[in-house]
Amino acid sequence: MLKQLSAQDAQFLYTQTANNLTHIMGVYIYDPSTAPGGFVRFKDIIAHVESRVHTSPLFKRRLHRLPFDMDHPYWVEDEHFDVEAHMSHARLPEPGDWRQFCIAVARYFSKPMDMNRPLWDIYIIEGLDRIPGIPKGSFAMLHRVHHAAVDGASGAHAFIAMSDIDAKGTPAIPEPPPVEDLGDPPSSAETLSRAWSASLQSPVKFMNALMKMSPAIVSSARKAISDGGMTAGVPETRFNVAVGPHKMFDGTTVALADVAAIRRKVPGATVNDVVLTTVGGALRKYLAKHKELPKESLVAVAPINLRGKDAGAGAKDKGASTPGNQVSAMSVPVRSDIADPLARLAAIRDYTVEAKEAKAGVSARIMTDLSQHIPGATMAAVARIVTSERFAVRGTNLFISNVPGAQVPLYLAGAQLVQQHGAAPLANNMGLFVATPSYNGRIAFSLISERAIMPDIAFFRACIEESFADLMAATPKSEPPKAATATPKASAKAKVKPKTAPKPAAKPRVKPVAKGNATGKTRKK
Repeated sequence: MLKQLSAQDAQFLYTQTANNLTHIMGVYIYDPSTAPGGFVRFKDIIAHVESRVHTSPLFKRRLHRLPFDMDHPYWVEDEHFDVEAHMSHARLPEPGDWRQFCIAVARYFSKPMDMNRPLWDIYIIEGLDRIPGIPKGSFAMLHRVHHAAVDGASGAHAFIAMSDIDAKGTPAIPEPPPVEDLGDPPSSAETLSRAWSASLQSPVKFMNALMKMSPAIVSSARKAISDGGMTAGVPETRFNVAVGPHKMFDGTTVALADVAAIRRKVPGATVNDVVLTTVGGALRKYLAKHKELPKESLVAVAPINLRGKDAGAGAKDKGASTPGNQVSAMSVPVRSDIADPLARLAAIRDYTVEAKEAKAGVSARIMTDLSQHIPGATMAAVARIVTSERFAVRGTNLFISNVPGAQVPLYLAGAQLVQQHGAAPLANNMGLFVATPSYNGRIAFSLISERAIMPDIAFFRACIEESFADLMAATPKSEPPKAATATPKASAKAKVKPKTAPKPAAKPRVKPVAKGNATGKTRKK
C-alpha cells in the first residue's frame, strides 16, 4: 500500500538547506555495569538494535521523491537495508570531559544525513570517564532521525520501543503495532498521474477548507493587525539572524521533584511554566551580561501535541506509535523583562492559562490544516522562500520544546540509561533551541545554538542553573491579613491571628554536568 508524506512531514524536507538541517537527535548516556559481565560491546548494541527494527516503520523505509517535488514524496521499503550501515562508533579525545563530549555531539549533529537511506542513524561514543556524575565506563548513543519521519512524541515512542525495562532484556513495549507493508516503489506513470490529480483537486479542497475556517482566519488576522503584525512584541536579538552550519550543544539536568516544589509556590503553575520561567531568567542573565537585554520580553515558540492522549495504534486519533508529525505551536513570552523569579512564573502562568491552544495556537493550526491542500511543488517553493535567509520573518526569538519521557529506568543491551538530552533543528531568525526531555525523575535543559550566535554556550548553561537556583530559593510573598469581622459586643476586640512565616525554601538540587565553563574557570559543585 502506497504511503505518501503529509504536508507537515514534507515541509521538513523542503526547508532543509546546508546550514539548516532538519533532523532531530536524542543523546542517551548508559552505564554498562548493569549488563551481564559488566560491559557492553559495540556488536552487542548492533545486535540489540537489529532485534528491534520491527518495532517502528521508520527503521526500514526510505524516501521516494518526485522530480522537481511536483508532489509530496512517498515512503518505500529500502531494498538494500543493512542495520550496520546506520551505526558507527568512536572514542572521545583527551581529556574526555564534558566539554569534549559537547563538541562531539555538536559536530555530529551538524552533519547532514544520508537522504538515500532510511532516515535514521546511531553514533556510539565511548571514553566518558572524566564527566562528573557519569559512572566510569559509560558510553553515549546519539540517535538521529529526520524530522520528516517523526515529531517529538513519535520519536520518543520509537526510542522506548527500542528499550528494555530491565537488564535482562524485557522489552518496554511487549507488543508493538504491526508494521504496514508499503509495497513496491510507485512507477513514474503512477506518480505523475497521482501528482496531476492532486494538483487539480488541491484548489477545490483548499477553498473548501478556507471557507470552513474563515471565521478563525478573520479573527486571527484582525488580532495580528491590531497587535502590529507578526513581528510585534518580538524584540530583535542576537538569535534573530541567519543561522550558519556550525552548531553548539550543552546541557544540564534538574530533579523533577524540585520542579514540582517550584510549581507549588505559584498556584496553578505547571511544569511547562517552570521550564519557560527558568529559560526566561537565564536569557535575562545571559543578555544582561552581554549588555543586550531588551526592555520587551523575549518570545518563545512552544509546540502543542495534536495527538490524542489515549490514542494508540488502533485508535481513530493517531497515537505516538505512528511516525510523522502531528504538532501545532503557540507563542509564549518568557518574561525576560521581569527580574523577580516568582513574579515571572506568575506572569507566564497567567498567559499560558488564557492562551494555550485557545488563542495562540489558532493561526498555527489553520496553516497546518490548509497546507494539506497545497500542491507539493507550490508548497516546496513557498517553504524555501519563507524560511530563507532573506525572507525569514522574525516571529519568535527561540524555540522551547518539553517532551515528557519515561519515569522508570530504561536499558539498552543490559546497560542502564542514566542521562538523556535532545537536540533539534534551528532556523533563520531562530538561533536558539531549548529541548527539555524528562526521564526517571529528572528533566534536562538541552541547549542548541550556532557558533557565531552563542560561542559561549557553556555560560548560558550556567545561567540556566543559576535561574533554576533562584526559583528554588525564592520565597512566596505572604498574603496580607484579612480585615477583622464585627462582633455583636461593642467592647469585644477582633483578634487577628498572625500568619506563620513561610518555611525557608529547600536548597536547589541542580545537578552539574561539567566542571568547566567556556572561560575554563572551575564552577562550584
